[in-house]
Amino acid sequence: MRFKIIHTNDLHSHFEAFARAATVIKKEKNEHTLLLDGGDFADFKSIELQGTRGIAAIELLTEAGYDALTVGNNEMFNGVDTLEHMAEDGRIPFISANLFRKDRTSINGLLSSTIIEKQGIRFFITGTSPDMGVFCDGLGIHMTDFKQAIQEELEKNKGLYDVGILLNHVGTFADVELIGELDGIDVILSAHDHQLFSEVKVQQGIIWNSAGNYGEHVGVIEIEVTEAGVSLIDSKMIETKDFEGDERTLSILQRNKEKAVDILSQPLYSLNEPLWHDVIEENPISNLIADGLKDMLGAELGLINSGIVNAGAFGFISRKKLIETCPSPLNPTYFEIQGEHLLKALEDSLDAQVCMADGRGPGFRGRFVGRLHVSGAAIIHDGKKILHMTIGNEPIEAEKWYRVASSDYLQRGSGYPSLAHNKNDRYMAEEIKDVIEIYAKKSEFVKRAVRKRWVEKSRIKV
Repeated sequence: MRFKIIHTNDLHSHFEAFARAATVIKKEKNEHTLLLDGGDFADFKSIELQGTRGIAAIELLTEAGYDALTVGNNEMFNGVDTLEHMAEDGRIPFISANLFRKDRTSINGLLSSTIIEKQGIRFFITGTSPDMGVFCDGLGIHMTDFKQAIQEELEKNKGLYDVGILLNHVGTFADVELIGELDGIDVILSAHDHQLFSEVKVQQGIIWNSAGNYGEHVGVIEIEVTEAGVSLIDSKMIETKDFEGDERTLSILQRNKEKAVDILSQPLYSLNEPLWHDVIEENPISNLIADGLKDMLGAELGLINSGIVNAGAFGFISRKKLIETCPSPLNPTYFEIQGEHLLKALEDSLDAQVCMADGRGPGFRGRFVGRLHVSGAAIIHDGKKILHMTIGNEPIEAEKWYRVASSDYLQRGSGYPSLAHNKNDRYMAEEIKDVIEIYAKKSEFVKRAVRKRWVEKSRIKV
């Protein structure tokens, strides 16, 4: 019997592109079709998801007719409770064989595998999620070894299915290692590293594919299932850019956006002072974040790049404003670093070209890197070089290790490579937008945010 497996991965809430993908999917689907997503469908940068706790994504998947989804890292980023809220909905099986709550208990609604029967053929589907490492504790999750988890599911379901599918969100680099190691898998659908296969691969009898990202392509695999096994008949990778958006999908998006905007636009509190923003110039909203991070993590120095913020905040704070102002799901991060590396990064920050560079990096949703802003420090410069700097009223020392509160973006050295020379890093579950929400309602922090920390020598009055 012949079947189509239609698949997507790493949409990252590019919902307008998904509306076009839905048109392709509905055109290709028939009663002999299995429709799967490899994870990172729901990226909580989306207002629709923030305002509905992810249920907008479930409605979109349901309308298109998806049979299952593997949990990617972005489905985790709004916390385990939101993930559980989505998985418990029940309309779409959420799969991950290696993902648990921090206390090692199961996440309600989450399946380690599932068997779906279509036209008398039993499809076994399992998959795993990427290990979030040091972020696991803050997200409230525990990860087990993905290879072992897959093997356990295969053993548990041996003899119970006709077609074995690994819908995996750990990257093609990891999946290639599994080929030849797994007995009982016929198809591997990869995700996480956004690889686009121009054509399906068949290696050691396993059919293997990956459909890129952002809803720009839809993968279609045609297989034949016989008593002898599973074989590839045909495949194609369909580009979606020239298709019209599916009207029902667009309608669901619009309805959920209106619902989310109404919920998220409710004012949380009024602002005592305007918190304006600039990519290059020192500004109060970036200073507020630096001050808040220093206080939150109990560090000597607060450090943040202005590119993490897209706009200022005026009048009042709402959750919608927070998402629009600071959409990056980056976390407050503690690390220790020597003075020489701090000085290098801060001096680089005087260069407008560095500030205006593309800020692209894991979790970053802004455009430019932006200037570094500090808390607990004072800097005198001549526009190109730092002439004098103090941390806690003491001159900075090149060899001394300093306790810094920042973001995981800067801790990795994104934008400012010298900052990667750090140690003893630890992370909080909150996001940087939460720092704004917490500290913008504290009048003492708002007043402090307007105080300059960078002073150009030519402007110092004698």
